[in-house]
Amino acid sequence: MSPTLLNTTGPAWLAAAVAAGAAIDDDSAIIDMAGFEGVILMTTIEDSVATGVATLTVEQNAANSSVGMAALAGAVATLTSAANDDLNGQLLAVDVYRPAERYLRVNRASATALIAFGSVIAVRYGARKLPVDAVSVGALTSVTSPAEA
Repeated sequence: MSPTLLNTTGPAWLAAAVAAGAAIDDDSAIIDMAGFEGVILMTTIEDSVATGVATLTVEQNAANSSVGMAALAGAVATLTSAANDDLNGQLLAVDVYRPAERYLRVNRASATALIAFGSVIAVRYGARKLPVDAVSVGALTSVTSPAEA
């Protein structure tokens, strides 16, 4: 098997989209980092209203539990909307390399004015064992040097 991004990484879906709100406080599912060096955690902004603040914060825990989750220093992505819809389609992403604890999740938050978020996706990388099972990929197509259709 030739190495491709999808068999050397561990993509995972962690949370559904969240409807527009000015005071969102939404935690994703927890992801297990065992066997991986790092992870990129990301969400899209689907809708934004002027002055709205969108934040993605990564939290960690030694146990697979929401109790005891703590925010990581510097692991925050924030955007502020200057005009209606100016953040639509923008990505909030945080790359955590070698987390100190095994379990991670993200918190999506909004403040001041309406923000709507897309799904939360995680892409774990630096797998210690290859190939990585694509357990949360519903359909996978991988091509190598494809001819035109």
